[in-house]
Amino acid sequence: MGDVYPFPRSSSPQIGFTRAELGRIIDLYGRMVAAGQWKDYALEFGKDHAAFWAFRRSAERPEYKIEKRPSLHNKQGMYALVNEAGMVLRRGHELGPVLAPVERRLMKVVG
Repeated sequence: MGDVYPFPRSSSPQIGFTRAELGRIIDLYGRMVAAGQWKDYALEFGKDHAAFWAFRRSAERPEYKIEKRPSLHNKQGMYALVNEAGMVLRRGHELGPVLAPVERRLMKVVG
């Protein structure tokens, strides 16, 4: 038999969304696509944060950014909803209440 070599460790870990978090975000994205509000998305995974960008059209700025920053967990909350202008609309410790303004907007579109 040959030697066994472990995978190389990166010098800094990458932040990402858990399966449950990403499932909740993708569910909201799918409902917004079905309502004709969003057309494209992007994911960003960095050393200090993870972000989901939602676009009305792929050629413009994102309408919303859903961000996870674990370094803010004990302070303001690690989740944030950021609008097109870069202003933080909602910040919190749980993802559900942070996504509430977008879900309320979806109810108005459908209703």
